[in-house]
Amino acid sequence: MRQGFDNDRYIELQAAKIRERIARFGGKLYLEFGGKLFDDHHASRVLPGFEPDVKFRMLESLSDDVEIVIAVNANHIEKAKTRGDLGITYDEDVLRLIDVFRSRGCYVGSVVLTQYAGQPAADAYRGRLARLGVTCRLHYPIPGYPHDIGRIVSDEGYGRNDYIETSRPLVVVTAPGPGSGKLATCLSQLYHEHKRGVKAGYAKFETFPIWNLPLNHPVNIAYEAATADLDDANIIDPFHLEAHGETTVNYNRDVEAFPVLKALMERIMGESPYQSPTDMGVNMAGYAIVDDEACREAANMEIVRRYFDACVRFRRTGAGEEQIERLRSIMKKAGVDEDLSPARAAALRREEETGAPAGAMVLPDGRVVTGKTGALMGAASALLMNALKAVTGVDETLRVIDDKAIEPICRLKTEHLSSVNRRLHSDETLIALSITSAGDETAARVIAGLERLRGCDAFFSVIVSSADEALYRKLGINVCCEPKYERMGLYHK
Repeated sequence: MRQGFDNDRYIELQAAKIRERIARFGGKLYLEFGGKLFDDHHASRVLPGFEPDVKFRMLESLSDDVEIVIAVNANHIEKAKTRGDLGITYDEDVLRLIDVFRSRGCYVGSVVLTQYAGQPAADAYRGRLARLGVTCRLHYPIPGYPHDIGRIVSDEGYGRNDYIETSRPLVVVTAPGPGSGKLATCLSQLYHEHKRGVKAGYAKFETFPIWNLPLNHPVNIAYEAATADLDDANIIDPFHLEAHGETTVNYNRDVEAFPVLKALMERIMGESPYQSPTDMGVNMAGYAIVDDEACREAANMEIVRRYFDACVRFRRTGAGEEQIERLRSIMKKAGVDEDLSPARAAALRREEETGAPAGAMVLPDGRVVTGKTGALMGAASALLMNALKAVTGVDETLRVIDDKAIEPICRLKTEHLSSVNRRLHSDETLIALSITSAGDETAARVIAGLERLRGCDAFFSVIVSSADEALYRKLGINVCCEPKYERMGLYHK
């Protein structure tokens, strides 16, 4: 599989850019860090070779200078808002983030509760943080935000917020999700620092859109697909074009908000250090792309995946039809359609031949393997086994898993766990394969091939079970499903 992104170059360039920005502001920088630090799988899918934790590794290279502040909206705590990818609430995710940062040697200075207005759940969370020894600071709603600049930049606005005492030159402000108040936290801190005579500046880190790629580059279009539920778009940054005569790409919401943000910085700092949203950014990902064609191909595949995800979600919930239409428009702009991956045609053809659900996968060398529903395995299990055999050079027709490992699992499911389906899901299949591998060299060889499937694309002719989908994603295999169920019915797991 072609690698389109150089992680080492990215770490070097990104760290140097941040150090340059720290120096520019006299030795202290508040960096609003958007997106995911540890598990940026969208970036790894559209930039082949991008490692999901490379942004965090970049921060580790600056660890002696870095202090982490985690912002979380008190209203999100009150409403028990959850992260869809992890299935945990924002308050739990803050604790998860603290643990991960600390486990990798990063200093977490404090948690700031933004939009705090005495919410009972937020108060309970403050108490929980205190018992855990975590410093918590409060930031309050400001009437007229963000347009009443006179009130905002005053003792009644930012001045009312708790000052977050920081001790390091780079303060990274991150959050469990969007709308947590990262920008407001940074600006509030700038206000307090300047009142205290401390020189400090602000910058923004967002991986996408990549400002120095063309507006209609597939990598940037894929970001529009990823945020189709927001109905936003990438646009040319008009402020940057006017100020510098240079065409760059930015997100429409950042462009729309820039005049207010510039006015706030002028009020706090005397003058704005930035003339455009692009000026504020420090993202260097575009300079680490080493194979543009590989990134274009991967981004186009991500656009199509997002389309099928939306179709399946609509089939499951009945909501989001407008997102499907938007994604169709995005696919048209990118010049791709539903049949971009050869796996789709192979899976549908296999289903037609067998009269049962089937799957197909594109292997790293471009070969396409299929799997069909059988008596003991579902389509996802059969496909996984056939793909593993293919990448490890084992004959597809060879039975690798001992029936003595399969049958007890089937009986357990039907006789004790009240399952009507005795066929093995893919996670159960791997357990059976692992048991067999203890005494069988071929099974051990097959299971050793799991890492070689990371980044492969699989397509199924029906919506697979949540267990199968979760297992594939843990293995790093990209999953698309035709938006239909295997059986008729109103309720589906």
